[in-house]
Amino acid sequence: MAVLVTGGAGYIGSHMVWELLDRDEEVVVVDNLSSGFEWAVAPEARLCRGDVADKGLICRIVEEHGVDAIIHFAGSVVVPESVARPLSYYENNTCRSRALIEAAVESGVKSFIFSSTAAVYAGGGAAPLDEEAVVAPQTPYGMSKLMVEQILRDVSVAHPLSFAALRYFNVAGADPKGRTGQSTAGATHLIKVVSEATLGKRSHVDIYGTDYDTPDGTGVRDFIHVSDLVGAHYLALQRLRAGGGNLVANCGYGHGYSVREVIASARKVSGREVPVREAPRRPGDLASVIADAGRARKELKWAPSFDDLDGIVETSLAWEDRLTRKNSAA
Repeated sequence: MAVLVTGGAGYIGSHMVWELLDRDEEVVVVDNLSSGFEWAVAPEARLCRGDVADKGLICRIVEEHGVDAIIHFAGSVVVPESVARPLSYYENNTCRSRALIEAAVESGVKSFIFSSTAAVYAGGGAAPLDEEAVVAPQTPYGMSKLMVEQILRDVSVAHPLSFAALRYFNVAGADPKGRTGQSTAGATHLIKVVSEATLGKRSHVDIYGTDYDTPDGTGVRDFIHVSDLVGAHYLALQRLRAGGGNLVANCGYGHGYSVREVIASARKVSGREVPVREAPRRPGDLASVIADAGRARKELKWAPSFDDLDGIVETSLAWEDRLTRKNSAA
């Protein structure tokens, strides 16, 4: 058996590939390298450059490698960009995912794990969001992901395809072994931006909104270390293979940190100043988004190992430094 990882040359996908290889799984990656990097794919994995919507390609890979499960990360992820370019997000995230699911059904794949998002929820607040919270996405990004969740529900009724949709909160950090990390130029993830500013690769960090109803006026997010996240995916894979049935589950730690707290952590960990600039709120941003991940802990027996803001920031800074040296040597 093999696992097909879409978007496996990207940030979360590359970590997933290493997690699977560390557990002696055979891995095939499909990535068009529009935002990922060939060098980010572990050498033991097979990389096929192509489009996840190419049904012929997906069916051939499934047959040639005996793929029994697909873990789908490929897609567009910048929330403000989705507001400006909604058609692009519905095409890339929804339409291409539909085509991939069709290929999975036609080629007999039994298990499908989908990279969803907390952006499917109606709004945030001080209380953690569980999976029964109202879903009413405030942005095309969130809606494009929620539509795929619905496609998976409908398909699983009509065909022998079981799925897990994991709703991510704010993914951050890097592989503690230094094998991969967030490498995308111009990435908008807060801890990535703060890491770049800490090391002088950006002039400053923009704080978008300082008048939210939060303790220090800046947005609060539930930051989950990427290694804990891919660990949850592996547990979901095991569950599906064992016949555990469909699952929609949040992935977060159940508590949050503000933008200012993240910046303070970077200053503490690095011993350097982090320049900031206050800016207006961005469309689609919420005051606070925190996960209730009780379902993942119960159903997957998920026990996070990296729930520490300073530790998350430290791995992110270490990767950013490594990436700088890698690019300088190229």
